[in-house]
Amino acid sequence: MQLSKKEEQLMEFIWKQGKVFMKDIIESYPEPKPATTTISTLLKRLQDKKFVAYKVFGNSRQYYPLVKKVDYFSKHVKGMIKNYFDNSPLQFASFFTKATDLTTTELEDLKKIVDQEIKRKEKWQFTSLK
Repeated sequence: MQLSKKEEQLMEFIWKQGKVFMKDIIESYPEPKPATTTISTLLKRLQDKKFVAYKVFGNSRQYYPLVKKVDYFSKHVKGMIKNYFDNSPLQFASFFTKATDLTTTELEDLKKIVDQEIKRKEKWQFTSLK
């Protein structure tokens, strides 16, 4: 499920904090702060989309994420690869490395990550064959 820019911004704060009250959310915004009703509407949309839930403490609600940040963005990236790169992670990686103007150091770091992932998968394949 896709989130709007405002919903994503609010989810970023909730993911970072883990559990938040309305006052914490409003305090996190720069001036001019959004109206309480605006934040309530966003939280209601996030509840309807099953991204957040809450626990009641007296007259206050403590909100917490139901979806992990990594799961949301992983699905988002997979959708982008499917829709824009013919479902080819290789085409996406090629585009990413060329279009983002990575430095040599960043490319070396990326290469290390890829090499580590190859080793991890080879180890898993070897273990699963036993």
